[in-house]
Formats: sequence, structure tokens, C-alpha cells
Amino acid sequence: MTSVTVLGLGPMGHALAAAFAAADHSTTVWNRTPGKENGLDAAVAGTAAEAIEASPLVVVCVRDYEVAQTILDTDALKGRTLVNVSGGSPRQARAMATWAETHGIDYLDGVIVATTDAIGGPGATLFYSGPADVYEPHRSTLSALGKNAHHLGDDPGRAAAFDASLQDMLWTSMSGVIHMFTLAKAEHIDATDIAGHAKALLGFFPDMIDFLAEQVASDRFPGDAGTLTSTAATMDHILDAIRALDLDNGVLSAARADVQRAIDAGHGSEGFGRLAAL
Repeated sequence: MTSVTVLGLGPMGHALAAAFAAADHSTTVWNRTPGKENGLDAAVAGTAAEAIEASPLVVVCVRDYEVAQTILDTDALKGRTLVNVSGGSPRQARAMATWAETHGIDYLDGVIVATTDAIGGPGATLFYSGPADVYEPHRSTLSALGKNAHHLGDDPGRAAAFDASLQDMLWTSMSGVIHMFTLAKAEHIDATDIAGHAKALLGFFPDMIDFLAEQVASDRFPGDAGTLTSTAATMDHILDAIRALDLDNGVLSAARADVQRAIDAGHGSEGFGRLAAL
């Protein structure tokens, strides 16, 4: 088994170290605040440099890229592989990769799409990006964190780009859910009364994602299932209800403006996927 170092023992870092140790990898840990290594079957280093020197594979899991750079000893990292799962934007990931290259460090950027309790199990999804010849030697070791791992290509920003895109959908959707409850409450509808209907309505969502993905990938947006002109009319009805109650309409108004731009550009007879190609 390979030895591995984990820098940063917040809840997620602790879970990562536990998963490596559970897979019989010799694990060394370090954290700026002592004591967080409690319960881990791991060696505890006194400094970040000592921890790095203990293993050929170093995983850093801290608040962000800036913090990661403040704790990483570049001399100790030379000749080792650094996997940064701290999380950030694609731009930050690429800048971190450039920084690593400047210091002679093999670098992979990673994104964890899982809760701490899922780490090490089949429900943990992990994205990695960076050179394939850096990833492949460590694929087996990294699989201890979760079997559902994906190497997304040589571009070090690609994992972060996947994450940002998916999180964009998640939080925009969650905002819509909260706004639905706000509108329903203003119309004296209990949240628990409408929740089941909301779930039923979204039953079509997975198929709709596939449907729109095919349109965007092919750059063809037939309006057979609904045109942007009809979508605009529906949105106007909803906005009328929202404005009548003096509720915030910023998100839906922004979406309605996107639809109007497409209509004004002559795409009113096309489908909703056209918005991705404006």
C-alpha cells in the first residue's frame, strides 16, 4: 500500500485521512491547530514540511487555495504529487497549477461532491483534473476516498469548472424552491401542502436535462416541445402573481429578460435550450 499525507483536518480532511487509513494506506496528518487528529489511525507530523516529506502523495484540504499556499512547503513538495481538494474557481485552480509547475511540483486539482459521512463509500463522487500521467499512478490510492472518481482531463481547471456548473444549477434551483414557498405562503398555501406537488412536477427534470443537453450539444433548438414565445407568456403570468404580492422578482425577471433577448434576436419559435447559445 502507498503512504499518503493529508494536510488540514477540518471535518472533510479528517474524513479523507480516515478513509485512507481504513484502506490500509500508511497515513500522515498535519493540522495548524493540534488535537484534530483524535480518532485517526495516522502518524501526526509536527510541521507541514515533515508531513509532506513522509509521503509521495500529499492531499491538502483547507478553506481555499490561498490558505493552501500559505501552509505548503515548496521545497518539501518537489518530486511529490500534490492533490488540492480545497475547492475554488476554475481560474484559481489553473493559477494554482501554474504555481505548482513553477516550483517543480506535480499537481492535480480535485473536487469532492459528497458529505463527510459518504467519503470512502460508493456514494462519494470525486472529480480530478490535471495531467493523466500524474493521476494514473495514484488512481488506486485515491480510490480509497470513493470509487465514483472521474479524471476529467489535463486542464487543471476542469474539475472546478464541472463543480461550478453543477453548483450553479443546484443553488439556482434551491433559490427557486425557496421562492416557491414564499409565493405559496403569501397565497396562504402551507409549505407541506405544496411540497409533494413540487416533487411530482420535477419528476420530468432528469429527462429534461438530457433533452436540453442534446439541443445544446447539437446547436439545434427545435421548439416542438414549447417555444420561447410561449415560455415568455408563462413567465409573465407568474411574474404578475409575484408582483401583485410585492415579492422579490429578481431571479425570474432575469430569466424572463434572457428569454426576451432571444425573442428579440429572432429565436422566438425555438426551444428553451437556445438560451445557452446566446
